[in-house]
Amino acid sequence: VQLQASGGGLVQAGGSLRLSCAASGRTFSNYAMGWFRQAPGKERAFVAAISWTGESTYYADSVKGRFTISRGNAKNTMYLQMNSLKPEDTAVYYCAARTGAGIYYRDYDFGSWGQGTQVTVSS
Repeated sequence: VQLQASGGGLVQAGGSLRLSCAASGRTFSNYAMGWFRQAPGKERAFVAAISWTGESTYYADSVKGRFTISRGNAKNTMYLQMNSLKPEDTAVYYCAARTGAGIYYRDYDFGSWGQGTQVTVSS
């Protein structure tokens, strides 16, 4: 499956952004999905994950209660609604996919990656 992330930008602290990840090439509903991020000088980190049906979700503690992951299988798209953004949320955000009925949160669980979209939160 090919993935294309979009929706990043510059926002002030406390603001909101919605990222999208458009999938093509395979049956999207067969894939569990995830969002990861990489800040300058840091390793890539897990943000949120969603099962192939969308019924199960999982979040990093740092974003729980502020970010919401969702998917629209009819539109072959996954979303990440980010509210109450903080400067420490600044990073390149990547979407990822893998086949399977579970929910996955380790980057090596995922075989397909999007190109990343930059999110910058100013203080």
